[in-house]
Order: sequence, then C-alpha cells, then structure tokens
Amino acid sequence: MVDFSLSETERDIRDWVRTFVQRELVPLEPEVLRRERDHERGLTREELAELRKKARDAGFWGVQTPEEYGGMNLSAVLTALIEIELGRTFVPFSFGGYADNILYHANEEQKQRYLVPTIEGERKSCFAITEPGAGSDAKNLRTTARKDGAEWVIDGEKTFITGGIDADFTMVFAVTDKEKGADGGVTCFLADRDTGWKSEPIEIMGEWDRQPAALVFDGVRVPEENVLGEVGGGFKLAMQWIGRGRYLLPARALGGCERMMEMSMDYARTRQTFGAPIADRQAIQWMIADSAVEIEALRWLVLQAAWQVDQGADSRHAQSIAKLYGGTRANEIVDRMLQIHGGMGYTRELPIERWYRDIRLLRIFEGTDEIQRRTIARNLLKGHAQVGGVLG
Repeated sequence: MVDFSLSETERDIRDWVRTFVQRELVPLEPEVLRRERDHERGLTREELAELRKKARDAGFWGVQTPEEYGGMNLSAVLTALIEIELGRTFVPFSFGGYADNILYHANEEQKQRYLVPTIEGERKSCFAITEPGAGSDAKNLRTTARKDGAEWVIDGEKTFITGGIDADFTMVFAVTDKEKGADGGVTCFLADRDTGWKSEPIEIMGEWDRQPAALVFDGVRVPEENVLGEVGGGFKLAMQWIGRGRYLLPARALGGCERMMEMSMDYARTRQTFGAPIADRQAIQWMIADSAVEIEALRWLVLQAAWQVDQGADSRHAQSIAKLYGGTRANEIVDRMLQIHGGMGYTRELPIERWYRDIRLLRIFEGTDEIQRRTIARNLLKGHAQVGGVLG
C-alpha cells in the first residue's frame, strides 16, 4: 500500500511554519511592497535578524544543518514542506542557521573561520562559479589561479552571483590546470573580501533579495590554506552545490501559486461584470481548474524528488523533472492569476505583479529549462532513468 499521508511530526512542523508565516510575515507585506516601490530593501538586515531570532527562540534553526552544529537536520521531505509554506508570502525570508553544503568539506581550521560563523549568522558567503562566458556550461571557466610561493593569485570575473553584494567571503572557482580543465583542473578557494575582490550590483527585473552581483578578481591573493577541499577537486564540489536541492526551488514557487490561487478565487467571487461575478464565467473557471491540476501535479513531483533524497537514491533525474515542470507551470499559473485580476493585477498595489517577476527567474537560475530538458532526455536515452520513474 502506498501511503501519501504526512506523519504527525511532518504535520506539526509544517503547521508551525504556516502559523509563523501567517503571524510574522504576511502582516509585513504592505510595507515590503511600499519599500520595494521606493527601490528599498523589502526587509532590513536588522528586521531579518529579529525574525530569525524569534524562530530560533522557538527552537527553529538550521533546517538541514547537522545537529552537531546546532541545526535541526530535517529530512528533504520536511524541508520541501517548509519551503512550500515560506513560498506563500513574497516577503524575502529564510530561516537562519544555514551554510552552503560544500563548506562542510572544509578542514577543521576552515570550519572555525568560515562554516561555524556562517551558520551563526556572523558571516555571509556567496558561491562564485558563473562567468560571462560560462553560465550553463560551467566547464568553460576562464577565471584562473596560479601558484606564487605560498599563495594563489586569482584573476577573472564572475557574474550573476547571488549574495555577492553583501558577502564578506566567497567560494570562488578558478582554473588551476588548463590542460585538465574540469577533469581535475578547477579548484575552489575561500576568498575574504579584504583580499581585494570587488563586487558591483547587477540591475534585474526582480527585487533586492534576488539582486545578483558581478565579482572582479584582479591579482587577488589567497593563502594555500584557503583551498576548499583539494587542489583540482573544485568542479566536483561545484556540482554538489548546484545539485544540492533543485526540488526546493519549485517547492517555494508552489507555495506562491497556492496563495495566488486563493487570492484570485476570492477576487473572482466579488468582482462583478455585466451583473454577475466573474467566477461564473467559464473562461475564469477554466483558468482556476487548469491551475489547480498543475499545482497538484507539481506538489507530487516535488515531494517525490525529496522522498528519493531521503531514501539515499540518485534523485537528480526527479529533481530535473520537478524543476522543469515547476518553472514552466508556475509561470503559466501566475500569468493566469494576473489575468483574473485584470488591471489591478498589473499594478504594484498587489503582489501578483511582484510574484510574476520573481517566478520568471525559476526558468533560468540553477539550471535553465533547456538544461533540464537536455538532462532528462539524456538520462532516458542512455538508460540512466526509465519511463515511469521509481515505480516503472
């Protein structure tokens, strides 16, 4: 028998997050929208820290962080459920107590300097691999690092780096052996901002919390002890980071789609045209019906991918399917919900327009639609996956 019900623990944690979102985040939405209209941050750093403190005081800290570092070490399924709930608001919030997964490859001295302070919120990091000529093709890196005595000298440029504006250190990937390239010739370095790299914000259609940066390395020197992992082992680390949780991206979009559906149904019941609510119009009903079907399909794709992670299975194929479907369907759903709201949906008085811009990014970052299609087709054609998935 296949059991699709949540355990008592899963339900309790999901409900706690749902309550936190409703009580602490949703009331902030009007002010966040006002600030963003004035080109300000939706939440200040101080406000974000205070919200995270409230969660930590309630015992909610480090969702997937190992218990030895003070985290909750929750399952992938639970983490997906949490992301769905957080996605029900556009307020730019995530729980604290988190560090990039590849930082756990640090040695003990590096962990004390980078990993632990990042988990505690005392330091901010960013992951720097994407370059002007190496986006989806991560093997085509041009940034180089050459050995000079006991130091490495890094030269190059990175682009579209999330968190690059505020980060005080970066995990930067550079070619250390041109002959080997991605097959043992790329190394990851921990580079503090005071080593001399610079960042410039990149203007995008999204908001402050999404704003990426360009990073410039011009003769930046880092000591040998700042190599993360092994020299030449950087590309494997990068792939671990990129594939760490693609199922979580469509999970958050799923929460937003649920909320927009609820808003749109409420609006359709009250908005009148030609003497009747637009909810009586077949055109509106079909938009609602199609969106409801797609939301349910996306829910199970996300949860199945997360379940495979918890089972220790190779979930990359399932995650690619969830991300591709989530990116395309979520964009169609938000477009329908804006259409139902008409002119009001297009204004910045309501959050629909804001979600419209945010969700568009899902089809690009951490693997474009085209890359996901390539991955899915290749897996099937080469026999790495089968039609029918785990039940096939």
